[in-house]
Amino acid sequence: MDQMTDSQDLARRFNEDEAVWQRYEFRRKLRLLLSTESLLEDKVLDELDWLEAERECRQIRCVGVRLPNI
Repeated sequence: MDQMTDSQDLARRFNEDEAVWQRYEFRRKLRLLLSTESLLEDKVLDELDWLEAERECRQIRCVGVRLPNI
């Protein structure tokens, strides 16, 4: 990889991480604002919020071969 590609990849990763973090903070604050009694611990709920934020914001890059329509 050359310098330009490395810089672009680092910027993309930073932006993606920042989007996930902001979405996590939003989900966490919303949950605390609307807090109801839960059977789960706060740590578990935080982990669920993080996983959901990653699912919403992370791009999934797939590599494969397109098969012809039969």
